[in-house]
Amino acid sequence: MKSYSSKEDLIAAIRLSYTKFIQEFKDIPASLGNKRSDLVDKTPAEMLAYQLGWIALLLSWDEQELAGVEVQTPTPNYKWNELGNLYQDFYRQYADLSLKELQVKLDKSVVHLIDWVKSLDNQDLFEPGQKKWATTKAMWPVWKWIHINSVAPFTNFRPKIRKWKKAVLD
Repeated sequence: MKSYSSKEDLIAAIRLSYTKFIQEFKDIPASLGNKRSDLVDKTPAEMLAYQLGWIALLLSWDEQELAGVEVQTPTPNYKWNELGNLYQDFYRQYADLSLKELQVKLDKSVVHLIDWVKSLDNQDLFEPGQKKWATTKAMWPVWKWIHINSVAPFTNFRPKIRKWKKAVLD
């Protein structure tokens, strides 16, 4: 996994990986947003919903902690070994939105994520144990949680959406 030496490097990675990912959606017709392909495990709409769900969760953990609420990760309803069910909730939560609406919503979520990263000081971002919600057995620093829930999936879903487009659009 990539490591970051500065807040600016992390923000640049978020922006670059997101830009590359979201550009892949420009030539997908709205009518095909929920079309399945046997070659890819998620539809385009599900890929966007997945990202929306994780960014919202990540931001909510910090908001809850700042409000004095004891945070249960990933959610009070799901444990870490139940992520498949959590993903299904993400898909249901955003199921009524069009592909374009999902993209607009994700654009705003990424801006919110970057604004949050900008608001964190280097200690909160790079030193483990600074946020109660981030004190799992692994003791990851916050930057790692951000990377795992934004940069990594944006990067990993890009080949998936390309594979989906090749199977469905060609």
